[in-house]
Amino acid sequence: MKKQVGFCFAHLLFIFLFVITCSTMVVEAQKCKPSGKIKGKKPPKDECNTDDGAECCKEGKFYTTYKCSPSVSGRTKATLTINNFQKGGDGGAPSECDGEYHSNNMPVVALSTGWFNNLKRCHKNITIHANGRSVKAMVVDECDSTMGCDSDHAYQPPCNNNIVDASEAVWRALGVPKKDWGGMEIFWSDK
Repeated sequence: MKKQVGFCFAHLLFIFLFVITCSTMVVEAQKCKPSGKIKGKKPPKDECNTDDGAECCKEGKFYTTYKCSPSVSGRTKATLTINNFQKGGDGGAPSECDGEYHSNNMPVVALSTGWFNNLKRCHKNITIHANGRSVKAMVVDECDSTMGCDSDHAYQPPCNNNIVDASEAVWRALGVPKKDWGGMEIFWSDK
């Protein structure tokens, strides 16, 4: 009888360790890792819009791409950048959600590919927290983390995987002086 109890205990211990190992592997797999690289091409003359300090792709430089973004929580850490969503602005093509351009006076944002979630966040509001203030902004576009250096992306590199790309209205609502617009650590939530 003691042998059977010992044998059962060994099996249970093995199963327990197996489940823990598998769970750890799933958690590790959920971390957002780079999905690849793209090689930069030289933009055609006058085709790269550098408004708001945007960077143009450099010929031969490799840029990291991501299909994912960090996990979303009640306080998701991100980098706030500035985007001109109007026609002719540094945003490039019309917004992904509706095929339209948007006024810089509207609080609108583009989210990195993983957070954009295949259009599932389109026209939903997020709340951005920074500088001791909060502002609600509507998601209208994707800040593409998988592609870049082409006409659809204004010949700019792919976005990082943690970007909330915001209109001027968002920056003003957060009370950030214009001279400091461009890149700022923030938190955002779906609420």
